[in-house]
Amino acid sequence: MNNQQLEKIRHSTSHIMAYAVREIFGNDVKFAIGPVIDEGFYYDFDLGEITISTDDFKKIENKMTELIKQKLPFIRTEVSIEEALKKTNDQPYKQELINDLSTKGETTVSFYKVGEFEDLCRGPHIESTKELGNFKLLKLAGAYWRGDEKNKMLQRIYGTAFATKDELQKYLIALKEAEQRDHRKIGKEQELFFIDDTIGKGLVMWQPNGTIIRNEIEKLAIEMEDKGDYKRVVTPHLAKEELYLTSGHLPYYKDGMYPAMVMDDGTYYLRAMNCPHHHMIYKHQMRSYRDLPLRIAEYGTVYRNELSGTLAGLLRVRGLAMNDAHIYCRKDQIKDEFKAVLDLTLKYFEIFGLENYYFRLSKWSKDHTDKYINEPANWEYSQNVIKEILDEAKVDYVEADDEAAFYGPKIDIQFKSIIGREETMATIQLDFLAKERFKLHYTDTDGKDNNEVFVIHRAPLSTHERFTAFLIEYYGGIWPTWLSPVQVRVIPISEKFIDYAKAVKSKIKDSKIRVDIDDSNESLGKRVRNAEKSKIPYILVVGEKEQTDQTVAVRKRTDGDQGSKKIEDFILDIKTEIENRK
Repeated sequence: MNNQQLEKIRHSTSHIMAYAVREIFGNDVKFAIGPVIDEGFYYDFDLGEITISTDDFKKIENKMTELIKQKLPFIRTEVSIEEALKKTNDQPYKQELINDLSTKGETTVSFYKVGEFEDLCRGPHIESTKELGNFKLLKLAGAYWRGDEKNKMLQRIYGTAFATKDELQKYLIALKEAEQRDHRKIGKEQELFFIDDTIGKGLVMWQPNGTIIRNEIEKLAIEMEDKGDYKRVVTPHLAKEELYLTSGHLPYYKDGMYPAMVMDDGTYYLRAMNCPHHHMIYKHQMRSYRDLPLRIAEYGTVYRNELSGTLAGLLRVRGLAMNDAHIYCRKDQIKDEFKAVLDLTLKYFEIFGLENYYFRLSKWSKDHTDKYINEPANWEYSQNVIKEILDEAKVDYVEADDEAAFYGPKIDIQFKSIIGREETMATIQLDFLAKERFKLHYTDTDGKDNNEVFVIHRAPLSTHERFTAFLIEYYGGIWPTWLSPVQVRVIPISEKFIDYAKAVKSKIKDSKIRVDIDDSNESLGKRVRNAEKSKIPYILVVGEKEQTDQTVAVRKRTDGDQGSKKIEDFILDIKTEIENRK
């Protein structure tokens, strides 16, 4: 079945769900919108004082099944704006949509009727409900009308539908797996992070275990960037209004920034992007052609004024630390620098064992030049160069015409996560505009001032927040040894061997390996099971034999019992594994 037909099934099921809600909760229900989304559909309702709960799902599903079995046709009609307003005189949300269409020049709108339920809808739909039946209601959420927190909070019901029962069952099994891998669930179980309303929505508190993972990822980035001759910097978390006027963030991105702070020496904003600060570092001193390319890197923290209703664990937050860097180069260096960033990104993915991704090259359009900076020669040159890089790398990619940023072409790296969600993991963006806005220059080989400074924005490891969420779900909370908050747990057989266990721990810790001891009063079997449940990579059991021989009994998470090893041999083996980031 093609995607278009599946969308029809899901859209039609959304209408049947709305029909069922009206039948159960009465004619006073106010209907908002009910679109198809990637994994199914939803519908937003205003039920006044009535609150729907998941306990109502069975009742709604039963009513949907009853309606579907009647093999009702979907009948489309087209009416004038005036007639549409009359038909929806008790539906304020529909009337608002109709009036919007009218202001855009529409003179007619379409409705779809199924049974006794008629809804404003562009369509298309299936012919009859006989094609439906394989559906499931999934969850509830609150949603502001039109995503605006100034508007009323509506009740949203999410569901999904498929053409066959088998497809539905496979999806529900995958969904259950996704729930088990949810980064919020695992993050709580493993004490990685939390978000507290007392501090603020979308502001992440990293606990010790989560901070270890975050630090290890940043350590990797620092090592790799050092090899790539990046220069690390640290810049302020805020700046004056003038900086963001120069960059263009004000006024165009003002809604995404935190409100202004008026001080005695000017107006300040929390930064939403690192690039303006890095541009100022570039222009702080004269640059020669010999200085280029200049690669400036920073795990810079930025702040986004996201609506509270859109926040989602680590995936969408208000404070985020970005694996950011900006490369300042000449036109003839674009290919080498873009290629180096792509190679670095692929190396990261190899280290983390990430698969199932593709690249999307977003280009300009000659037919819509009003949308883009007026540098056609640079557009053509850079897009051809980037395409050559992707071809030479032999990676899977698609081209997206007329989807570039205003200021240059870009590559997005799209991942299909382990739980089936597609998301953009990293972006490599070429920028023609910064040189104009910030008056970036260098002295060329003839000693002349040259303003053709091209900027490459890149963040291959995304943000700490988003990337950690992705890794939690990808690994299912089973961290590779080099990332694991606790790499080794020492378990003495009885209290008689606690001193030896402490001596083993001390030797391991001296080798910069993260280790702890479980000397609780639980049975040996219970303590081993607890360590396994906590996904500890290595468990070392010590008793009389190990103390006498100065060894440890090794149990590896992935391979079970490994027998006895000298402490020094075990340390050498695990250090090699950690250093190689296997």
